[in-house]
Amino acid sequence: MEKTMDKDQRIVITGVGLTAPNGNNLTEFRSALLNGRSGISPYEIRYFGKTLAGICRFDAAKYQKKKDIRRGTRAGSIAVYCANEAVADSGIDWQNTDTSQVGVFIGITEHGNVETENEIYNIKQFNYDCSTWSHFHNPRTVANNPAGEVTLNMRITGPHYCLGAACAAGNAGLIQGVQMLRLGEVDFALAGGVSESIHTFGIFAAFAAENALAVHDDPAKASRPFDKNRSGIVISEGGCIFTLERLSDAQKRGAKIYGEIVGYGMNSDASDFVLPNPDRQAECMVKALKKACLEPEQIDLISTHATATSLGDIQEIEAVRKVFQSGGHASAGQKTYINNTKSFIGHAMGAVGCLELAGNLPSFSDGVIHPTINCEDLDPACEIDNLVIGTPKETGNVEYILNNSFGMVGINSVVIVKNPHC
Repeated sequence: MEKTMDKDQRIVITGVGLTAPNGNNLTEFRSALLNGRSGISPYEIRYFGKTLAGICRFDAAKYQKKKDIRRGTRAGSIAVYCANEAVADSGIDWQNTDTSQVGVFIGITEHGNVETENEIYNIKQFNYDCSTWSHFHNPRTVANNPAGEVTLNMRITGPHYCLGAACAAGNAGLIQGVQMLRLGEVDFALAGGVSESIHTFGIFAAFAAENALAVHDDPAKASRPFDKNRSGIVISEGGCIFTLERLSDAQKRGAKIYGEIVGYGMNSDASDFVLPNPDRQAECMVKALKKACLEPEQIDLISTHATATSLGDIQEIEAVRKVFQSGGHASAGQKTYINNTKSFIGHAMGAVGCLELAGNLPSFSDGVIHPTINCEDLDPACEIDNLVIGTPKETGNVEYILNNSFGMVGINSVVIVKNPHC
């Protein structure tokens, strides 16, 4: 049974701003997901060489001056673009908004690697003369940079910070926004996640060293979650920021509402640096369900984290089975559909949790669940009821979406969103 909560404690999504490898707004992104359009393409980066990646092609100059782009960071530009797009989409009267009551909470996987690699590469051309090191390096590499660049660009004087939560970071930023609104610390939140990971050669080299970097003759088929022939992760960049408001405020101004955040959970595996723990993942989903006062069989869609690594995919499916298709909740398997977005866009690290949620939010309106693509030979260890593969699934009604995001060093996050029309 869903709990009843005061409207001042009920938090809703009123705007979406995003850039993904296959779309620069929600309409483009959703169209790509429903039409099986991948965003993966050939890519080459110094030292590592030729590989595959998800590359975003948004217009950074839409909201930034050239000197700000040059002085700032790629992650900052992604965040600025997404934040401005989200505010515009929300329909709020920004010119008359008290920005001291606006908070910016952005999840990141890492920050500063790109800028440090660039500086080292540059000083190498001058025989490692440190006097040639950029004086912009410090503000570029501080962990709060992407959120801070948003406040500078949009003249926001409320709180801002980034949350380092590996690949669980997008959900973490969203959860932080919810909590700050409920505490009354802010009246309007820009919350989500960003990643500029493809611009650091180190991440490609590291995943290759782990034998976890995807290869395929056809870039569009490289990201293959749940497929028996998957070869690993496709690294991507991207961003997604939501505007969050109290339900009472959103209704007062007649805002459109994408969904209500009714539950969330975060926990830690405490078991391994890299290998996921299905028991802790299951516990995180249960924690979110309890906070939302929901039973597993009430969830209509599970958006999986699955990255197209063998152990990661298998462990997550094991966790989902524990919660949704075992014991007294076996009936959930008859109703709860499961999909994956990384099959389209690769792994956008800190951004991907929010991108995956955004791509599924239109299901509340159209009753359609986008598929998982590139799963041509399902791994028997990943078999599970209602995994949507190949073509969209028309259900007629989606009331609750559960969004999984898990990360290295054992961090797990889950967010549950309710259809605002139900």
